Amino acid sequence: MKKIKKVSDSITETVHVVRSTHINGVGRLFGGSLMQWIDEISGVVAVRHTGLGVTTAAIDNLNFKEGAYQNDTIVLIGKVTYVGHTSLEVKVDAFVEDKEGNRKNINSAYVVMVAIDDDGKPLEVPGLDIETEEERLEWEAGEKRYNLRKKRYKEGF
Repeated sequence: MKKIKKVSDSITETVHVVRSTHINGVGRLFGGSLMQWIDEISGVVAVRHTGLGVTTAAIDNLNFKEGAYQNDTIVLIGKVTYVGHTSLEVKVDAFVEDKEGNRKNINSAYVVMVAIDDDGKPLEVPGLDIETEEERLEWEAGEKRYNLRKKRYKEGF
């Protein structure tokens, strides 16, 4: 019987402070730094869901909405939105958090992770128990992205 996990079992939140080393030539958070943080949290979410080693297969969508600046507090929240046989999709939302705790979304990304064994061979991942309407909507959108990724792969993208 295939193991089933809840979305809530693997939700992960990380916090970063934008330092001078994270700033690009126009004074904003360097996109590569944010991409690294997104990849790291996606890995943690995927390991928590699968209990296995994982690797990044794709970043399906990365939408920079607003900039962040030195000394900003960046909060990333990752959660599983869709699972296939050996892969899972992790949504990561990034926010700038002000001193009162108010958050403004600056980036959203969907990252595809694949569970692997010690030899790099794909392993089956646990299923996902959908408990809320929001989770159901995320699942349906994730299924569409999954099918689009398969189509693009066949077309050589």
